[in-house]
Amino acid sequence: MTAGNNGSDTPENDDPFAYLYRSEGGQGGQSGQSGSAPRTGGYGYPGPHQPGVPRTSYNHVRAVGERTYGQQNQQQYQQGQQQYQQGQQIPNQSAYGGQGQQNPHYAAPETLPGGAPRRAAPSRGTGGRGPNSKGLLIGALAVVAVVVVGIGVAMITNNDDDKKDDKAQPTASSTAASSVEPSKTPEPSKKPSPLPTEDASGMRLEGGATPASDIPGAKAAGGNYVAGLNAPGASATWSVDVDKGGSYKLYVQYGVPGEDQGLSLSVNGKPANEPLRMKNYANAKKGDWEHGWTYTWTLVNLNPGTNTVKVSCEAGNKCDVNLDQMWLKNG
Repeated sequence: MTAGNNGSDTPENDDPFAYLYRSEGGQGGQSGQSGSAPRTGGYGYPGPHQPGVPRTSYNHVRAVGERTYGQQNQQQYQQGQQQYQQGQQIPNQSAYGGQGQQNPHYAAPETLPGGAPRRAAPSRGTGGRGPNSKGLLIGALAVVAVVVVGIGVAMITNNDDDKKDDKAQPTASSTAASSVEPSKTPEPSKKPSPLPTEDASGMRLEGGATPASDIPGAKAAGGNYVAGLNAPGASATWSVDVDKGGSYKLYVQYGVPGEDQGLSLSVNGKPANEPLRMKNYANAKKGDWEHGWTYTWTLVNLNPGTNTVKVSCEAGNKCDVNLDQMWLKNG
């Protein structure tokens, strides 16, 4: 269908959408497009019908700048802008103007003087909800801790594996050394040898001293002892070896006829300060040689190695003694 040829009775009745832009009350009393008379042809239409002239357009847009904005609209805009800057809530406007209604002549804020108001950036002070930096920091630390622990576990595991490999596979140097040099068995620690004991009959006898065995009770082997020491110059000398030098106890087993006796003592040729006292410790009766066996001891200083210990009958001694044994103990 085209304008002016739609089968209507007259060209002016050709518009099928005329009811959309006709004003109420008919089409009379309206003037043409020129002049200052108000337009009543409907929104976007230039004017009234003209008999005999077909319509060539159904949407005549107003010219740029023809629309005006009333003083009321300008005041409402300024008031809304102030409320926005002060943070107040602007009343909701509906689509049909008035309070709670949108003004029919509303224009975008960008087209008004001064342009659209600028929104202030939200503050990140203590009152606002900024980014949760504390939570992010805790999360980052947790990730770092997990990584460090994982690295430590991996290092420990690798070290254990390396130690196992080292034990399982001996090095070439250790294998060669073991094949060339046999292992040495540690020598057992030497225990100190027991101190010697000597029968008087086995010593060097001089000056009339002689072995005897007629009086029972001697501890020497075979019951042998040394008699004849009651003559001046008679002696018995013992050669004794010790590992360490120092002070030792010299024990002497002897027999007396129920009376105290004594002999002179010298060590390594050096006479002792006092004679070797041979008392009747057995409390035997006078003349009872059989029950007069007993012993005594004194301290002597010996050198490492071989030493000589001599008992003898010297002037001033009572030498009526039978000599049985000698032995050493640590002093």
